Amino acid sequence: METKQVNGKFELIKLPYGTDSLEPVISSATIGFHHGKHLQTYINNLNAALSGSKYENMTLEEIVKTSDGGVFNNAGQILNHNLYFTQLCPPRENNVPKGKLAEVIDCQFGSFEAFKEEFVKKGSTLFGSGWVWLSADNSKKLVITQESNAGNPIRQGLRPLLTFDVWEHAYYLDFQNRRADYLDKMWQIVNWETIERRFICCRCCK
Repeated sequence: METKQVNGKFELIKLPYGTDSLEPVISSATIGFHHGKHLQTYINNLNAALSGSKYENMTLEEIVKTSDGGVFNNAGQILNHNLYFTQLCPPRENNVPKGKLAEVIDCQFGSFEAFKEEFVKKGSTLFGSGWVWLSADNSKKLVITQESNAGNPIRQGLRPLLTFDVWEHAYYLDFQNRRADYLDKMWQIVNWETIERRFICCRCCK
């Protein structure tokens, strides 16, 4: 995923589904605030800092890898949210990964259920705001990590595959302070075809 600037600016991504398509897991109201307002604010802030800076004409991924301070905070949040929103789909029954990714999950974690348990635990126990990630390292081994605030695993040389946003604005309207309940429900709306494509690309790319 290489997110390029358009005429020197980054743009709000278009959702691959309707704003009410993720209900009842994520409400239309949450999507409206989360995508339409929170993400747009990060984009506005980053675009305001680009002109005349060394980050002008860099991809979003390059900025996240090389920046710090306010530039990093806004660029990281844009990249994280882009990955988050484009990995979701309308709720599905018995929603599980298939293909090579499913095989690797079973091999490393013992089962998909064991993987989910560890992922939810990492997301539930992250203090404050941030993200829980499934990524692949250079040996194609899967890694679950916690990232605070705008952190993204690409800064540690990992390739992000799946992420759950655990900032309160991602779930508070629908789940109040019940972060674990939100994380448990999120499995219904993961688009595993998208995660599989990210994994296959990872296996092909150095």
